Amino acid sequence: MAKPSAPTHTPMMSQYLKIKREHPEVLLFYRMGDFYELFYDDAKRAAALLDITLTQRGQSAGQPIPMAGVPYHSAEGYLARLVAAGESVAICEQIGDPAKSKGPVERKVVRIVTPGTLYDEALLDARRDNLLVSLAPLGERLGLAWLELSSGRFSVLEVESEAEMLSELTRLDPAELLVPESQSLPPSLAERRGLRRQSDWLFDLESATRALCNQFGVQDLRGFGCAHLSAAIVAAGVLVEYARDTQRSALPHVTAIGVENRDDAVVIDAASRRNLEIDTNLNGTGDNTLASVLDTSATAMGSRLLKRWLNRPLRDRAQVQGRQAAIALLLDRDDYEPLRDDLKAIGDVERILARVALYSARPRDLARLRDALNALPALQANLANFDDGTALDEIRHHIRPYPELADTLNRALIDNPPVVIRDGGVIAEGFDAELDEYRGLAEHAGDYLVQLETREKARTGLSGLKVGYNRVHGYYIEIPRSQAKEAPADYVRRQTLKNAERFIIPELKEFEDKALSAKSRALAREKLLYEALLDELNAELSPLQATGRALASLDVLCALAERARALDFVRPTLSEESGIAISGGRHPVVEHVSDGPFVPNDLRLDNERRMLVITGPNMGGKSTYMRQAALITLLAHTGSFVPADAATVGPVDRIFTRIGSSDDLAGGRSTFMVEMTETANILHNATECSLVLMDEIGRGTSTFDGLSLAWASAEHLTSTRAFTLFATHYFEMTALADQASSVANVHLTATEHNDGIVFMHRVEEGPASQSYGLQVAQLAGVPQNVIARARTKLASLEQQEVDHSRPAAGGNVSPDAPQQADLFASAPHPVVERIGQLQPDELTPRQALVLLYELKANL
Repeated sequence: MAKPSAPTHTPMMSQYLKIKREHPEVLLFYRMGDFYELFYDDAKRAAALLDITLTQRGQSAGQPIPMAGVPYHSAEGYLARLVAAGESVAICEQIGDPAKSKGPVERKVVRIVTPGTLYDEALLDARRDNLLVSLAPLGERLGLAWLELSSGRFSVLEVESEAEMLSELTRLDPAELLVPESQSLPPSLAERRGLRRQSDWLFDLESATRALCNQFGVQDLRGFGCAHLSAAIVAAGVLVEYARDTQRSALPHVTAIGVENRDDAVVIDAASRRNLEIDTNLNGTGDNTLASVLDTSATAMGSRLLKRWLNRPLRDRAQVQGRQAAIALLLDRDDYEPLRDDLKAIGDVERILARVALYSARPRDLARLRDALNALPALQANLANFDDGTALDEIRHHIRPYPELADTLNRALIDNPPVVIRDGGVIAEGFDAELDEYRGLAEHAGDYLVQLETREKARTGLSGLKVGYNRVHGYYIEIPRSQAKEAPADYVRRQTLKNAERFIIPELKEFEDKALSAKSRALAREKLLYEALLDELNAELSPLQATGRALASLDVLCALAERARALDFVRPTLSEESGIAISGGRHPVVEHVSDGPFVPNDLRLDNERRMLVITGPNMGGKSTYMRQAALITLLAHTGSFVPADAATVGPVDRIFTRIGSSDDLAGGRSTFMVEMTETANILHNATECSLVLMDEIGRGTSTFDGLSLAWASAEHLTSTRAFTLFATHYFEMTALADQASSVANVHLTATEHNDGIVFMHRVEEGPASQSYGLQVAQLAGVPQNVIARARTKLASLEQQEVDHSRPAAGGNVSPDAPQQADLFASAPHPVVERIGQLQPDELTPRQALVLLYELKANL
């Protein structure tokens, strides 16, 4: 935006332009009285985004100045809308004294509000994490660091590939992502909202290490277990510097950094996470997700922690079993409801403490913290019996009362304080004698003057004496001129009137000095006391944060116990042997939203039965059956109980899903290309400890290509021995069970009734007998004339199939038995000749299928 040089502008606009040049990429909220004003292009952009009036403020350098503004007292609502739109806003406040300023009042930017550095209650979704994430490549590794400024939670991780990076970023779902300016990114990241490219020189290991050591007050990072993670350190250093710069603060509540390792968790890639709808559905909302069914947390911080648990199921059996044992204990003793009642009295302690640390906590934050501290003794008493080594024992250790802090807050704060400290009225009467005196002066000045007048009349004997006040001369004692000569010696003449004399005495002068400034002094004293409260809380910040984390963990365990009881979940057995055995398994979300009863099904995968080829009609329940297996496995690894009659789950390192169809038009990928990309990822990375869900592989291309790809993919998975659920409409795939002993066929049942179809949703052994495609089309409302024509065409195709499969020399060849190809040896066709040249032990089932379909295609 080209503008004239600063000297041609008014002093105020020169000041504005100087500050704006320092923050060119963000909107500048420039404080003027009771408004934040925006000028020039900022004003135009804000007016469009906020639907506010675009006006102008006179002229500067001969040009009209576009201007838009928002009221200071309601700025949060406008900030929330701007941040939701991906904007960042620099808050520029008046820091000088207008009474002492000869030119424009001194101003400076006190904070930059960005999507990833929010901590204000009004700007945040209470039940979702709001993460600032940094990405740093270094050598062959990629470092990831993430910070939730609103709680102080800070973690790092290193990955080795772009796919792993995308998987973790999908899990973290950052509100803001910092990357090097020169870093190439896949389209899904390059166009995401909240992407911030930073100068490459910032991504320096030495400066990053120094920034982290300064933040934590240490000489090196070995104590945090991350000294060897160079890429992660770079990412973390850039992140800390960005957060400190935007907040203009030292981030006192960020006191440690945690290290995550991908091998500690069940890996779920980006596509699989999306397909499983853990906390976000395919439409991008939180409705009808696993988290929405399980989240009955009493606190917002418990809700956030539950989502983190679900998105990162653990492979550490001891930690998972500790959670299971805690839930079982809560259920056995039926003790979770009293604990949940106690937790409901506790606010979002994590985020309140962050605002306390940043000295931005509001009076109602402190009131909620007061209520939380008051609730801790009862909660601790209810936890007294949980000293049995479960996860509850550690929680009990950190949930302790803070009697001195609770007493201070109880005495200091009124019951229902106002939203802000700005106008006072927060500190309770009786907490501070000096404040009470100022308030008394301001509120009871009239009573004091009446009392003084009565006393002075009695002392002087002057019946005409009266005490008064005016704005020009302040407080005075007025005596009629006829009695003025009788005034006591301590009376000092202040003003002479025609019929009276006005005096001042030391006591009244002292009262005047106090009374005239009592209100402003009361407000200043109240703000000073409020700062002292924040200082006292910050002195206990670290243990208070530990208590907050423990409260969140307790909340999650109580919520999972409540869900287990309400939804009839059972405790799964975590086995050291490979396999998954589920009896009466149910899909937790489908069951929850269904009007009718859910049909449970069994699942058995073990060393002898590693792949199930699943056939059956569309809408028959194949995808539901597969997803419920994955969700039950996921829940078992979070420590939750599961929706089943019984479940035994062995070690699982990864969960892969290839379900559903979607394209990536922005990335130039068709639906089939997306399908093949996801399939390739699974085939490259699945191990014998992985759970793989494959649905309708190959449907995006021709029948022969699709079948060949499906067969080859299934063959590859049998060779890796991954536990696989393979749903397909290619009935030819059922022949794989005859070739590999680890493969079994199952199908979803359905039956025809009055030319329609009834889905039984029951899983039974063996392949399906038909696909019921026309019946499903009819159920979907396809016109009857189209259905009738389709039936005619189907009959014709089936007759052609019979004709083509009839042996030329009276033989009996079944298309389901391609290994019998030698019976075609007399047919004069090149494909037949190729088959005839193969020895029986050279013909694999896949080769036989491919050759057979080439033959059928050319007959």
